[in-house]
Parts: sequence; structure tokens; C-alpha cells
Amino acid sequence: MWLFLAFTSAALLGFYDVFKKKSLKDNAVIPVLFLNTLFCSLIFLPLIIGSAGGWIASGDMFHVPRAGWEAQKYILLKSCIVLASWIFGYFGMKHLPLTIVGPINATRPVMVLVGALLVFGERLNAYQWVGVALAVASFFMLSRSGKKEGIDFKHDRWIYFVVLASLLGAVSGLYDKYLMASPENGGVGLDRMVVQSYYNLYQCGMMGVMLMLLWWPRRMKATPFRWDWCIILISVFLSAADFVYFYALSLDGAMISIVSMIRRGSVVVSFLFGAMVFREKNLRSKVVDLALVLFGMVFLYLGSR
Repeated sequence: MWLFLAFTSAALLGFYDVFKKKSLKDNAVIPVLFLNTLFCSLIFLPLIIGSAGGWIASGDMFHVPRAGWEAQKYILLKSCIVLASWIFGYFGMKHLPLTIVGPINATRPVMVLVGALLVFGERLNAYQWVGVALAVASFFMLSRSGKKEGIDFKHDRWIYFVVLASLLGAVSGLYDKYLMASPENGGVGLDRMVVQSYYNLYQCGMMGVMLMLLWWPRRMKATPFRWDWCIILISVFLSAADFVYFYALSLDGAMISIVSMIRRGSVVVSFLFGAMVFREKNLRSKVVDLALVLFGMVFLYLGSR
């Protein structure tokens, strides 16, 4: 069951990337990101209120348990990490082809593995090292594909933005492992609904402050904001993808390493849309890059079984 949920989450994430790219085209990034956090909050706020009022029973999959400051401080830190990742990722995606952003994001499981190696002292086996090597090779190949479109990986700041977003996303994944693990296993033992519900609220508050301080005073000089109905779909598909992801992790036998790798399969959906809908260029060379990433994920899967 948890494997099916992981693949479902991957498909939803792929559509989330597509709607994000569509919403950011010729649009102001900060208002789009603020509205994303606002709509995500509006999805989960009724669940928080309903749970507190007793309308959603304890034990229901949508129930949000009460959580004091001891739990909230961990969630607040997660909000800062995720929001920083989103800010870099949104700006990067606005200025780069989806067929380049997707494969870079797909290397995130490798970053998680390296992080586990450095932070948790885990050791990589032969399969995992092959997966890491293929991911590095795919990044090198992707830089060559980018040059054909005038994108220099060494000097293009938007590439650095996407890489930073992926690094922070990997940090968030490792932090999720810490938050969800039981105290007996060295974690905090937080409920999945508490984490997902409240970190959206915190992000909305922080983005509201950024909107008023950074974008609003400069709105006449900066890129203008235009409404796009895809902005709502960003929030819907992201919330659904994360809900399925956290639910999968809550099931017996679920392995976070496998679930995280499968979720990065979302690159297939975003790549196909980048090719067929956005008509992006140099697809032949990028298909090879994508294949290396996917083969790397297969080896990571084999090494993590």
C-alpha cells in the first residue's frame, strides 16, 4: 500500500511542478508563492479547527492533534527550511526550462544519502555509490545540454538557485526523518498531520511579511503580478502530494529512503509536459540526462532494499 501511495505522490508532484511553471511565466514570484502558502493554509485550517472543536474525531486520518510550543518550535524550523527551498526553487524555475529543473531536482535522493552519510554516520553500499556516480554524471551531462540553450551552469545564478533549493529540500527530508521518528529511535515523534498543517500556516505568515516588505513597495517597478487559475492548482496538488507522502510514511513497513526516491520520479511527468506543452528545446540530449538520473534512482532503490 505504501508503495502505491509513494507513486501517487510522485505523479501529484509532477503536476505540481507543471502548474508552478505555468503560473510563474511572466509573473511576479513573491505574490505567487504567497498565494500558494495562503491556499495551502486554507486547505488545512478547517482541519485544525475541526479537530480542536471535536468535529473531526481522534483517530481519523484528517485529525490534527493539539501541539504545544515544544512541538511547534520544531515545525517552525521546518517551515523556515522549506520556505527557503521554495523561494530559491520558484525563482530558478521561472527563469529555466522545466526539462532542466526537473532532472536537477531528481538528484535530491542522492543529496539525502550524502546527508545521511555525513549527519547520521550511515554507510553507502556498492549499489548506492553507483547511484551517486550516475547522478553526478547526469548533472555534468545536463550542464552540456544547458550550454546549447545559452545556460552556463558555472555562471548562471538561476542554476545555483535550483541547486540550493534541492539542497534545502534534502535537508528538509532528513529533518522529516528526525521529526517523524519515535523518541526511542532518536526522533521527536510528531504526528504527520500536525507537521503538515502547521508548517503551512507558519509559511503563509512569513510570506505575508515578505510580500509587504519586499514586493509591495516595489510593485510598480518589479515584474507585475497577474492572476492565473493554475496558482490554486499549485496548492491543491502540493497539499495532496504531501498528504499522501506523510500518510505513506505512517504505514507499517514504509521505508523513507524508498518513498523519497519514488517521489523524485515526478520528473517524468514534468519532463513530458515540458516537452509536449511548453515545447522546450534540445530534448534528445536531455532524455539521456534524464535516463541517467532514473538509472541512478534504480541503483539507489536496489541499495536501500
